[in-house]
Order: sequence, then C-alpha cells, then structure tokens
Amino acid sequence: MGQNPKGASLAELEKLPNYKNGAFENAAEEADSTKKRKWLFLRSRPKTVRPSQPLPWVKTDLNTLPTPTPAVVWFGHSSMLIKTGKENILIDPIFSNYAGPIAGLIRAFPGTNHYHAEDMPPIDVLLISHDHYDHLDYQTFKKLKDKIKLAIVPMGVGSDLVYWGFDRKKIIELNWDQSVKLPTGLQITATPAQHKSNRTYSQENKTLWASFVINTGNYRMYYSGDSGYGPHFKQIGQKYGPFDIAFLECGQYSPNWPWAHLWIGQAAQAAADLNARLLQPVHWAKFVAANHPWNEPVNKLLPAAAKLGIPVSVPRIGEPYYLSETPKTYVWWDFK
Repeated sequence: MGQNPKGASLAELEKLPNYKNGAFENAAEEADSTKKRKWLFLRSRPKTVRPSQPLPWVKTDLNTLPTPTPAVVWFGHSSMLIKTGKENILIDPIFSNYAGPIAGLIRAFPGTNHYHAEDMPPIDVLLISHDHYDHLDYQTFKKLKDKIKLAIVPMGVGSDLVYWGFDRKKIIELNWDQSVKLPTGLQITATPAQHKSNRTYSQENKTLWASFVINTGNYRMYYSGDSGYGPHFKQIGQKYGPFDIAFLECGQYSPNWPWAHLWIGQAAQAAADLNARLLQPVHWAKFVAANHPWNEPVNKLLPAAAKLGIPVSVPRIGEPYYLSETPKTYVWWDFK
C-alpha cells in the first residue's frame, strides 16, 4: 500500500504553498457540495461496462522499435511508452491484471494483458502522475525497478518508491511548474491537475498529483494524468504550448466525482485550451471505475473533437503511433 511522506520528507512538503493543513490542495477549490453529494448518484451499471469480447491489440517488439520521430505505444488505461530516439519514457505503467490493493478486485479487460514488465526496454525515465492504484502499481513497479534509471514523480510520491526498495538518489520529485532537464536535452515539467491522491481511505492528499509537459526539443507533448476540467488547461497551453500531441484522460467519469475527471467530451475542450494539434484519449479501455459503457468515452469524444476541429488519434493497444504520422482513425472499438 506504500508509505506517505514522513520525517524530513514531510517537513519539506509542509513548506510548499500548495500544501496546507496537512494535505495538498487543488488550485481551484473543490466545491463543498461535491463532497456532500458523494455516493448519492448511483448510475445503474450497464452490461456493456465491460466489453463482450477481447480488445484487439498489436504485438510490438519494444526493444527494436525504430524511432525516426517520437513513437508512442499505449497499453490501455493511462500506461504508455514514449520512445524519443534518445530516451525511453514509461508513463503510469500497470501490467498487473487488476487495479487496486487486492488482486482481482478491479479486473483488466480481456485483450489488455498481453504486455508485461518483461516486455519493456530499459527505462530512462519513469513518469508517475499520482499515487492511485490504477497509475502506481506495486507489482509492476517491483518487476520494473531494476530497469529504471530515473523516476520523476510529483512531490511526496517518492516515499512510496523508496519504501518499495528504490534508490532515493534516482528519484526527482517536482511541484507544479517545476522542471528538470536531462543531459540529453529532454525537459520534463510538472504542471497542475485537478484531482486527489490516496492509497487508503483514511488519508487523502498526502502526496501531490500532476500533469506533465514533455519537451524533446523538436516535439512538445502533454500528459494530463487524472484531472477534472478547469482553467489550468488554458494556463498550461499559454505557458508551455502549443503541443504536438496531448494525451488526455477520457473515461471513468461519474457524478460522484464531477470535479476530479474530465466529463463526457471535455477532453476535446481541454485539447483546444492547451492549443494541442492532436489528441489521444487515455484512461479508458482497461478497467471499470465508473458506471458507463466501456466504449462510451471515445464515442462521445469524437463528435465533440470534430466540432472543435481537433484531430483525434486512437491506436490499438500496443500499436505504435509516430508523431509524424497521420492520426490512427480505424474504429476498432465498435462492439458492445
């Protein structure tokens, strides 16, 4: 279950402007009514909340994948590998067949479990957006940790990795709008998100959540992590954009947490705010965390993006997408 910051690590967090009264806070204050309504809206769970057949996938040798331009390989939900030609960047990997502290509690969809930690190339940068179980997976991390040269995480999340046996010297913790530039020229900036953190129900927001700007020099990419809609998207676009591609969460929305995830179609508006040339939806097609049909997020996103003139790329699991390519538009999710 990890370990929240304590001792000297906690003392450093207590100095931060976005850490108040023993917890991190969102930039836009969460409405009191949101907490009062929690768990009251119980949308009936349709049978189509899980797909009726295995999701299609593509087998790719990640060690020999050529990279004339940055290549992105999505593994379902928010797990991605970005190969820049100089670095392998692994984002929020979860290769267990479940999400949560108990095996089998939130099972992965059939077809999404063909990639494993053993398939990953050496990892120059592990990027973690926050400490929720569907983004920071203990079993996956334990199998990957000897392959990881550097972990870049939001403030406080390093305590989990150290508790699990990772070298503190190989961890860089960033607050919002802090950057690190590697010798290769890769620059990664932690940017605001509107969400929360916790690995137990008794303690929330003891570690930070973040989105990330990934700047290779020739390409600028944005990863939302988990985030509800807010003015931070436009602010990030103005400060760090435009972006060649934005990986934006799309799915697991619910009236029980309207402020913590992008709602139906809002990823399109967020992409427009960011001044992104291309949108790839993530945070869908692997786990059930909300009561909507499994493919509703992408089906609702496409017309919203078309209305705003935002191109959308939806590759299959394991299918490489090169940033120099035209978007992947084959409709592989057209079944219940």
